[in-house]
Amino acid sequence: MAKKNYIPNTDGRSAEDRAMDKFAELMIEKISNLQGDWKKPWFSPQAAQMPRNLSGRQYNGMNSIILMLMQEKNGWQTSRYATFDRIQGLNFTKDKQGARTPALDDQGEKLPIVTVNKGEKSTPVMLTTFTVVNAETKECIKYEDYKQMSEEERAKYNVYPKLQVYNVFNLDQTNMKEARPEMYESFLKEAKGESQNTDKEMESFPAIDAMIEKDLWVCPIKPTKGDNAYYSISKDIIVVPEKQQFIDGESFYTNLLHEMSHSTGSESRLNRLKPGQSFGNAEYAREELVAELTAALISSQYGMTKHVKSDSAAYLKGWLSNLKEDPSYIKTTLLDVKRSASFIGQRVDAVNMRIERDGVNADFSDIREQNKAYAPTHQASASTGQAVKPEEKTQQTEEQPMEQEQLAARGVDPPRFHR
Repeated sequence: MAKKNYIPNTDGRSAEDRAMDKFAELMIEKISNLQGDWKKPWFSPQAAQMPRNLSGRQYNGMNSIILMLMQEKNGWQTSRYATFDRIQGLNFTKDKQGARTPALDDQGEKLPIVTVNKGEKSTPVMLTTFTVVNAETKECIKYEDYKQMSEEERAKYNVYPKLQVYNVFNLDQTNMKEARPEMYESFLKEAKGESQNTDKEMESFPAIDAMIEKDLWVCPIKPTKGDNAYYSISKDIIVVPEKQQFIDGESFYTNLLHEMSHSTGSESRLNRLKPGQSFGNAEYAREELVAELTAALISSQYGMTKHVKSDSAAYLKGWLSNLKEDPSYIKTTLLDVKRSASFIGQRVDAVNMRIERDGVNADFSDIREQNKAYAPTHQASASTGQAVKPEEKTQQTEEQPMEQEQLAARGVDPPRFHR
């Protein structure tokens, strides 16, 4: 990501706190709208494209949610974002020594200046960076180099995570449409294509179908003729009505993704669900929001529209109240959504890539073994700045794959997460 943009801090509060206020404001507005009509989707098809920076990298789960809400609210037509410095950088080219010269067209003429439109306000996004320090020599190394090390080598280093706030603009907040019409049109076509894909009903999802049939998820998924979809903590199993019982395939998959999110929260995985957690209490309600947003995010990634579950609609009022009263509510919720969405997305992608390479009858035994052998790695929050022990694999970067370790299987008492 490009150079950090600083906003003058006039109230003495941190950039992270002010960003969280913005996130809470957007979520309050969205949930208020859903409360008026809970049959609306979490993200409208026009705004459901996965946000990317100018280089094409997708933003992570938490940032994706915020940027999609901003796109929907403002009616932006593209799903590409950039910092102010990155936008300004479009006006120059650099030589090998780093010297900048004005950008020229094919005829050697100076290109029009690209800039942020007057009066436009940025949207904060968060990125976790890592400082890696040798415990004895205090020498710093790159995090990418640390990730390539063996376990024995990593044991010599401490890793310090830090949450950084960046400020980005949608391309529709710039004059790119006039100054770089061809570039803007390519991004506009990209967004329209993804929006059209989201408008189509998905009757089959080969990767998830394979995960059900071949037992490739972290716990069994049992389509069963009946009315309830739920994740049972005590049995570590997902039960969902059969696909033909749903109005369409999309409804089946989005409901299943909701339950898959719950299963990521077991004590032996991401450790959100606690023994004795009562049906309908505050923690239960927050878990419902995590599952809803996770399912909405993953659905958008694969071209599906996620509507609010009918029984989740009962929590809308409670979610609004917590967002307004508890400053930490939005932070912990969105961080859990980020981890849950990453957990699911990486595993679905692995199956999808195997199917694309070898077909639906591929050998998935290695994927099954890895998924069943997952063990949790609970670590310090990125905002604390405290060192993470080498054996505690990070789950916080958007590009870091989940580590597969020995499963710590545990029996946990109910509740079931009934729908």
